Amino acid sequence: MVRVRPNLDRRGTNNRSDTTMDPAHDLIPMTLLTAGQMGRIAAMVGGADQIHRLRELGLRDGAEVEMVRPGSPCIIRLGGQKLGLRSDEMARVLVRP
Repeated sequence: MVRVRPNLDRRGTNNRSDTTMDPAHDLIPMTLLTAGQMGRIAAMVGGADQIHRLRELGLRDGAEVEMVRPGSPCIIRLGGQKLGLRSDEMARVLVRP
């Protein structure tokens, strides 16, 4: 039997710089999108009631959004409509740019 050991540094953490094994490595908070930049919603973080509210507004996994105006409140375009949301709410929404 062959054992494969991860490449660990002195602290015992993985010092591998290759992130191709991590599917979440390219997710960013929606607040980091620049004006005109598009993103696809991949995940949401926060309490169940906060996530429920965002989903009621149409922010669901796989939905494509466009940042119209970053800041607080930020304005996004979702499904042909514009939404104005606080930046702390948008930080809970993770997108793939």
